[in-house]
Amino acid sequence: MENLFRVADHEDFFSRRCIWVNGPVIVGAGPSGLATAACLREQGVPFVVLDREECIASLWQKRTYDRLKLNLPKQFCQLPKLPFPDDFPEYPTKKQFIEYLESYAKHFEINPRLNECVQSARYDETSCSWRVMTVSTSGSTRSEVEYLCRWLVVATGENADVGCGYGYSGTEISLDLCNHNASPSMVVRSTVHFLPREIFGKSTFELAVMLMRWLPIWLVDKLLLLLAWILLGNIQKYGLKRPSMGPLQIKNTVEKTLVLDIGTLKKIRSGDIKVVPGIKRFSRGQVELVNGETLDIDAVVLATGYRSNVPSWLQEGEFFSKNGFPKAPFPNGWKGNAGLYAVGFKERTLWCIL
Repeated sequence: MENLFRVADHEDFFSRRCIWVNGPVIVGAGPSGLATAACLREQGVPFVVLDREECIASLWQKRTYDRLKLNLPKQFCQLPKLPFPDDFPEYPTKKQFIEYLESYAKHFEINPRLNECVQSARYDETSCSWRVMTVSTSGSTRSEVEYLCRWLVVATGENADVGCGYGYSGTEISLDLCNHNASPSMVVRSTVHFLPREIFGKSTFELAVMLMRWLPIWLVDKLLLLLAWILLGNIQKYGLKRPSMGPLQIKNTVEKTLVLDIGTLKKIRSGDIKVVPGIKRFSRGQVELVNGETLDIDAVVLATGYRSNVPSWLQEGEFFSKNGFPKAPFPNGWKGNAGLYAVGFKERTLWCIL
């Protein structure tokens, strides 16, 4: 630890400490940040991991519902250098995944600097280093720290502000409500690819990965949609309209993911889950839809997803777009200029449909 960084003994007007890091600064202690840290640890490269929350993988620990499971088989979700325990099921639960992440951090001796929120990060041409400013999110005093480093790894993913859309969360929460004798209505405002989680006993994701070794993406998309039509039938008559672009192609080009069905479609067919168009306005105990229909409601669940918060703190306009994603599509969206790297931005990566 003594070789990790050097601390300047001076304090400026804002009681700011300056820390020189002899390796990368990793912003985000989620799965991507932990995986990056583990790989650096294996190579003997020092690093500092920063996170604004008081725990690792805060999105999983604090902002997910209890019945959540991984949508992909565990072999596609494990982090580098350490597989899931053999006794874990094929689709680990939220609790099991958190246990795995905590054991992962312990195994590789990853000790993030928690409760440090990154306020800004900019590249200093004079010193040829990144200047990462943080502020403490715990305690009564506002202590600031500035980290100086040659390499900056953005591993925050898309966990920030509430956005719009429907996907895994909306479909799974609707299924949960239905299974507990509620009568949910699921708002679907846009097109989406709805695929079976498994095709003839094999994971859809595993099948897609296997096919892409030999076939172009457009052809794999056509095969997946054909198999989905055979297994699921015509889902458009239930209000689930498909995009014109294929599921893998749309993920790689316009940052839109697909949904793997775990039983929701069966409830939609039976009428237990009602699919409705967009919402025009809310009123007490009611919601008016864009088609003029009015629904009586008891509660509203906002399963609208997240947007990247990178533009709010990273002072850089070449590598990241205004939406907070790497501009370059897969597989080129991982490295920028001046030692800037990005990991965990699944909307720009074909291989992480998690």
